[in-house]
Amino acid sequence: MNYKLIDRPWAAFIYFTRLPLWRIHQPSRESYDSVVEWWPLVGWLTGGLMAATLYFGSMVFPTAVAVVLAIVVRMLTTGALHEDGLADFVDGFGGGGNNRQRILDIMKDSHIGTYGVLALVVYVLLLFCCLYAMPTRLAALCILAADPYSKMATSQLVMMMPYARTAEQAKSKIVYRRPSTTAGILLALQGLLPMALLIWQTDVAWELVIFIPALVMYFLYMLIWRRLGGYTGDCCGAVCLLVELTVYLMAC
Repeated sequence: MNYKLIDRPWAAFIYFTRLPLWRIHQPSRESYDSVVEWWPLVGWLTGGLMAATLYFGSMVFPTAVAVVLAIVVRMLTTGALHEDGLADFVDGFGGGGNNRQRILDIMKDSHIGTYGVLALVVYVLLLFCCLYAMPTRLAALCILAADPYSKMATSQLVMMMPYARTAEQAKSKIVYRRPSTTAGILLALQGLLPMALLIWQTDVAWELVIFIPALVMYFLYMLIWRRLGGYTGDCCGAVCLLVELTVYLMAC
């Protein structure tokens, strides 16, 4: 196998999941600066595992149990990476006021605060209620579509603003490179194809599941720009989850 051809997408799967893919192949260090360009493709995997757990789990367990198992599977697959970002984001923006450095310091702190705890509780409750309220088939298709779509939408942060820290200050010591036009088209294909499947297979209002989450992303972008003047990994994780949750709210 010519690993050079898959180095960048492989790096994305290693970076955004906890699957031991690095045992098979370890991409070059340079590959990790472009992982965001393949983020929606990772969503095909994480969303697919979550959707399969919900759909097939509901054939064995009560729907509520299947929904919880699906949420747990996704968190285990990603290592709760985005949930950690959401908690840090809300802690920082909730407790840092308009002080840019204070916000960054709070987000980098490994301890979770009251705002972060409340944000995670509300997020998980809303996620559970949305998926439980939908018919199982619709919920599974929504997961397949919402996961890549939210990652595609969140990648716009990288395209529209600079990183708020330096590589040395970053938790992962990695700063994403700004996607090129070609990478932007590839991102759109990765994120919109599963959404097209959802719209084709169901009667959800396509205007709501596409444009309202995009508006949420833009609102969060404006908030991040005004407070920080740039994004962080925590910002990306938070925006990803909130955009995804908006898709579920619009579909249920």
